[in-house]
Amino acid sequence: MVNRGLRERLADELATMRASGVHKELLHIMGRQGPTVDIDGLGETVNLCSNNYLGLCGEQSVVDAVKAGADRYGAGTSSVRFICGTFQIHRELEIRIADFLETEASMTYTSAWAANEGLFAPLLSPDDVLISDRLNHASIIDGARLCKARRMVYAHMDMDSLRETLEASRDARHRMVVTDGVFSMEGEIAPLPDIRELCDRYDAILVVDDSHASGVLGPTGRGTPEHFGMHGEIDIITSTLGKALGGMAGGFTASSSAVIDYLTQASRTQLFTNSMAPSAACGALAAIDHLENHPGLTDRLRENTAQFRSGLEELGYKPIPGETPIVPVIVGATADAMKLSAELLKEGVFVIGFGFPVVPRGEARIRCQVSAAHEPEHLDQALEALRGVGAKLGIV
Repeated sequence: MVNRGLRERLADELATMRASGVHKELLHIMGRQGPTVDIDGLGETVNLCSNNYLGLCGEQSVVDAVKAGADRYGAGTSSVRFICGTFQIHRELEIRIADFLETEASMTYTSAWAANEGLFAPLLSPDDVLISDRLNHASIIDGARLCKARRMVYAHMDMDSLRETLEASRDARHRMVVTDGVFSMEGEIAPLPDIRELCDRYDAILVVDDSHASGVLGPTGRGTPEHFGMHGEIDIITSTLGKALGGMAGGFTASSSAVIDYLTQASRTQLFTNSMAPSAACGALAAIDHLENHPGLTDRLRENTAQFRSGLEELGYKPIPGETPIVPVIVGATADAMKLSAELLKEGVFVIGFGFPVVPRGEARIRCQVSAAHEPEHLDQALEALRGVGAKLGIV
């Protein structure tokens, strides 16, 4: 039995959340992730809240690779990497990732969260400084908290602020600057050329979490570095296999051979937890192959994104400007964002509202996410629902 005092406190706080309209209810999908999904009790809905940017969660060659991987390697590894948890498929995938991103080496983790959480502490000491964009992902923030380096934060995508932090940390052995490639709640693309220039000027290490850009940005989907023509210019890249690259559980770090070898020796999030499921590694490998063999997927994603953004603006919405398939619409209060999301769901459109603490107070939003798998009729249906619900709630 849970402690009575804790139980009563949590019950009171949950009741307050419900009364204020910010309590989250889990919705259960009854089949595959896709451009539409069957939600328990609601039926078929247009899916505008998935990270399945290329539609590869449902790509049959990817699904078949997962099945074949389970048949060959079993359900899991039952071990950490350095004992008996490194399978042949991990090596194949890691070589493939390094080749895809044009780095010397890579190492997989159970998630991109684990990759970020296990990155900073092994590489940095109290003699070093870790410098982070204010709006970086929570996994970067938590990874930084585990690190003994001095931590500094610069204003979001503000190069004057970054320069000031680099100036103020000249006494450090190493300065490491970390940024999201694409910021998940804004859809903004980090100004990597400007950050790289400052890192070169101040002899700093550049780390990019490219989770929302891998498979999405660049002519061939190789992410933010390719988007800017910066192949080989990022010191360390972390990313996920759980979004555009097939939707499997898993993440990775890609860098020099020395960095990856050092993480193998000292990164706690791979030393003390099972390696990623071999079947997921097989699926991720198939997803990368499919992307390279079907370069039109990224073009389709960009076309769908442009169509949806244009439709929103014609309706009177003001999405945060950008070119990524993350299309946030700020509505203000958390309760308003949750209400908009709930009303859209009644109209057959699945899009989630986000409020504090996921985003700053007063900047609650719905985050629409477009996929290459969306057909024009899916986006038209979503826009029609946004027109009606927006008018009903007085948003447009």
